[in-house]
Amino acid sequence: MNILIAGAGYLGSEIARQASPAHHIISLTKSGENNHHPCDLSSPDQVAHFSRNHPTPDLIIHCASSGRGGPPAYRSVFIEGCQNLITTFPTSHLLLTSSTSVYHQTDGSEVSETSPTHPIRETSQLLLQAERIVLAAGGTVARLAGLYGPKRSAILRKFLDHTAVIEESGQRILNQIHLNDAASACLHLATRKLPGIYNISDNHPTTQLECYQNLATHFGKPLPPRGPKNTSRKRAWTHKKILNTKLRASGWTPSYPSYLHAISTLI
Repeated sequence: MNILIAGAGYLGSEIARQASPAHHIISLTKSGENNHHPCDLSSPDQVAHFSRNHPTPDLIIHCASSGRGGPPAYRSVFIEGCQNLITTFPTSHLLLTSSTSVYHQTDGSEVSETSPTHPIRETSQLLLQAERIVLAAGGTVARLAGLYGPKRSAILRKFLDHTAVIEESGQRILNQIHLNDAASACLHLATRKLPGIYNISDNHPTTQLECYQNLATHFGKPLPPRGPKNTSRKRAWTHKKILNTKLRASGWTPSYPSYLHAISTLI
């Protein structure tokens, strides 16, 4: 297949690695650095210009980042970006990598793709708008849990540099997905052109306390101190258990079913 990866960052690069050489990969970034094609997804002219010089892709995987920007960046990258891709490539199947931050639950309940989504943060509300655009076009929405992988794990970094804090009783639930599994799940859904919403998370959501206990045992270090819950996180403070039942029922299996299974890959 011809696969267009719109946003070849941390996740997009891993998707490209796993998809090659079985598929023909074309990747876009806003800057065009590192041999990617330059294209600002929020510009209909730039997306149209790209289309005139390349074959129509069978699949488009939108995994561009907001660059840690606020609502204006989210509107440009996700809403305008998805609309421009759909308008320019109406016959291509589009997969949008969204986020489980659209779920607002704080009561520790189990959350599936049919659970209510009433996020407080404007950025998550904008993600929902982008999702509706993709779903209306028959595309796929992949709601990713907290992404981690080699050289990128905030939990491990804070544990090792002694800045980690166990919030209150430590019972807040962490939902995560390893980079390799996130990429394989996106490819699984995209290449099968499975429409609808899918949660991409590992098999074992864990409490914050349990996660740090596992790290303490693995590294032979003491547990972090306890403190108040952090309500100033970039993502809103949530407490929920993301279920990946629908994704696994489609035939996908994670290589790292829990964070504990993946610790050795992060060093």
